[in-house]
Amino acid sequence: MSAVAWIAAGSLAVWLWLLLGQGFFWRTDVRLPPRGEPSRWPSVGVVVPARDEAAVLPDSLPSLLAQDYPGRAEIFLVDDGSSDGTGELARTLAERHGGLPLTVSSPGEPPPGWTGKLWAVRHGIGLARAREPDYLLLTDADIAHAPDSLRELVAAAGTGGFDLVSQMARLRVASAWERLVVPAFVYFFAQLYPFRWIARQGARTAAAAGGCVLLRTEAAERARIPDSIRHAVIDDVALARAVQGSGGRIWLGLAERVDSVRPYPYLGDLWRMVSRSAYAQLRHNPLLLIGTVAGLALVYLVPPVALCAGLATGNTAAATAGGLAWLVMTATYLPMLRYYRLSLLLAPLLPGTAFLYLLMTVDSAVQHYRGRGAQWKGRTYARPDTTAPSHSPEQN
Repeated sequence: MSAVAWIAAGSLAVWLWLLLGQGFFWRTDVRLPPRGEPSRWPSVGVVVPARDEAAVLPDSLPSLLAQDYPGRAEIFLVDDGSSDGTGELARTLAERHGGLPLTVSSPGEPPPGWTGKLWAVRHGIGLARAREPDYLLLTDADIAHAPDSLRELVAAAGTGGFDLVSQMARLRVASAWERLVVPAFVYFFAQLYPFRWIARQGARTAAAAGGCVLLRTEAAERARIPDSIRHAVIDDVALARAVQGSGGRIWLGLAERVDSVRPYPYLGDLWRMVSRSAYAQLRHNPLLLIGTVAGLALVYLVPPVALCAGLATGNTAAATAGGLAWLVMTATYLPMLRYYRLSLLLAPLLPGTAFLYLLMTVDSAVQHYRGRGAQWKGRTYARPDTTAPSHSPEQN
């Protein structure tokens, strides 16, 4: 066989392994585990870090205020230095809609070694702990919850004995770019962190989705959350690792009625969202970057290239291996498109989307080595070797 055929065969072998040996990551049936109502509903403090969120708050905050929760629950929205009136708007919405009690506060600028969001979370947790809640719900300001969301999360945590229960919110897929890029984002995340592996006793895989995390207060204290992860850019994965590392049980799955209302209408919006943390995911390691680029090329780009090249040159082996690999790839993407209620005709386009992610990852590394660090919501986080305390246990 030719070199192209051998490379295509290698890609096909990888896809067969991913299909069967990577925790069935491509399935979308990991939803909240079986749950029953507790005899006493525990108290919950809901912490919402918010920076310049006036555009999305009217679509998200009312859903938290309207939670149908039988126990005591209170919302603590932390206005993280907003310049668009986020805090005042939150108070107005609370007066208009009523519902759960809302406290709006501001922590001031984060000190060195802290990301802005985690400094806001720390402030919110401090306010919540004054009420001695049994659980903390950490949720982003762009997340809209169904009325029974908090009830279902608490019931799942109590029934399953979990210290952390997280749902990956259904992201918006209204624009053409969102439909092309967003489902692949969740698909790639599940491939890196198979949901089925996370909930296993003694699991080594740990991850959470930062938009919706229910955390037992005792587990947060045991894991020193958020101080132990204060400089993490990918704070949700760092949070899950800290809880798991301190002996806690964690669970992560797809949401049914927890949705992100944040729009990413253009490619540039999605590019910034991915590239701000892509290289941090690789621990700022150039060898991991090279390996990731090579891996993405082998797994996602080789199949269509080998098929086309094989058909053009009459190389039957290359065309067959490439075509089969592309077919398996397409089949594994179909459940995610169904979950997002999108056309299944988008599935064969996954190689093109993967190429975009490859470019975003490379761009993330370029920005890092230019000294710009991770940029988000008007803040630039310095490179980890310049701000992170030497004793910090986590750096993504």
